[in-house]
Amino acid sequence: MAKKKNETEKLSELIRQTSESQGISEEQVLQSIKEALLSAYKRKFGTDENAFVTFADDMSDVLLYSRKKIVSEVMDPVLEISIEEANSLAEGCEEGDEIDILIDPKNDFNRSAVQAGRRNSQQTLHDIQKDALYLEYKEKVGEIIIGYYQREYKGAIYMDLGRVEGYFPAKFQSPREVYKRGDRIKALIEDVRKTPTGLQVVLTRSSAEFVQRILELEVPEIYDQTIRIHKIVREAGYRTKVAVYSTKEDIDPVGACVGMRGVRIQNVIRELEGEKIDVLRYDPDPRVFIRNVLSPAEVSNVIILDEEKRQALAVVYDDQLALAIGKQGQNVRLANRLADWIIDVKSESQSDEIEELTAAARRDAVSIFNDEYDEITMLDELTNADEKVIEALNAAGIKEIEEYFAYRSSENPSPIEGVTEEMLVALDALIDSLSEEEEPETPPVSQPEVETDEEPVIGEDEEVYECPECGAPITINMTKCPKCGIGLSFEFEDEE
Repeated sequence: MAKKKNETEKLSELIRQTSESQGISEEQVLQSIKEALLSAYKRKFGTDENAFVTFADDMSDVLLYSRKKIVSEVMDPVLEISIEEANSLAEGCEEGDEIDILIDPKNDFNRSAVQAGRRNSQQTLHDIQKDALYLEYKEKVGEIIIGYYQREYKGAIYMDLGRVEGYFPAKFQSPREVYKRGDRIKALIEDVRKTPTGLQVVLTRSSAEFVQRILELEVPEIYDQTIRIHKIVREAGYRTKVAVYSTKEDIDPVGACVGMRGVRIQNVIRELEGEKIDVLRYDPDPRVFIRNVLSPAEVSNVIILDEEKRQALAVVYDDQLALAIGKQGQNVRLANRLADWIIDVKSESQSDEIEELTAAARRDAVSIFNDEYDEITMLDELTNADEKVIEALNAAGIKEIEEYFAYRSSENPSPIEGVTEEMLVALDALIDSLSEEEEPETPPVSQPEVETDEEPVIGEDEEVYECPECGAPITINMTKCPKCGIGLSFEFEDEE
């Protein structure tokens, strides 16, 4: 009795220990035991369709049964049992009934059946464990995990993560970082894969999401979403740009990320092995945001070239041009990705030259294709006008030339401060000179030849013929009739 109790305790303890060590549930352990017994039964009897396994409620015992049909004459001893043998096992059996016969694995199974059951159990446990680990780590994709450098193969680093192995490929490593055996490495779970050799957890330190997770660890306001990250762009190992904004007006998002005396951002930079990080404020106004994304360079002006195509020109101070573009165009390239605009960066001197060339080209085009451009309608479009007079008129609400005409033609126009009558007369003259159209040169009109009744003078020695059209006298040296204008040609035949 004591022996039976010890075996019972041993079975339940074995199930519990297997569950804890393999990281799977007790139900899954029981399932593997069940499949092992059925596999052994099938190896012994050729089929398991009439076999079933039961467990005690307290997992103290496991029983394997073979269900057979009671017949008068046995044709298949695996599925059938004679009525005599059935009555010897249980009284009151009748033909056509079914009886469950207990199978003793120790006595009824041979060695090969036991080995088949063991292999099946091990494979089942392995598959269950792999599936459980896959589901566990699949839920952790995008989270930070810490592992230890084990070995390196073809640039990829294999890391010990505890129950699974981490795969850290070269393309997900920062070019700034160098590792050695035993190093403690913090990385982001990029993906989880099932391979023939087991589970593979793919790790990365080069993604923008890795920087976001590090910022969440260092900046509590980002973790609780008081400060939110609009977008992160990165060239791993060189520079990262982070656009942030605050959900509360009294909190400075950039200052919160940088921290007191830069403590927070320095911790992030140390984690990235010295990679440069620009933390800037997001703004829905593209002009303001483009100024910010080009930091650390100072931008003097932003011009939207094409809002639909998202093209803009950023003008920076001459000494800031190299800083705005960055090494090998890195800063402006990241700024383009962060703002999602095509940003062309020019210095102030380059911008002035472009404006001069554009203005000269426009003047030339106007002089050649004057009819292709709209006429001047605004006062500030007048060239050679007194700027002070134009500014005073604009301040008084007079901006268009038509409005100016209406003002001048009114009976009692209100005086405008700083503008005298002489100034207005000069402006009138300027507008009149622009409105006068040049008289176009009249092209010479070709005069048609006028027919005359005067007959041409024909010499006495010249031979005279008649025009076949009008009968006027003509000579051989004429190419057309002097009267009707028909063309003439003469042909002569040799006399035989």
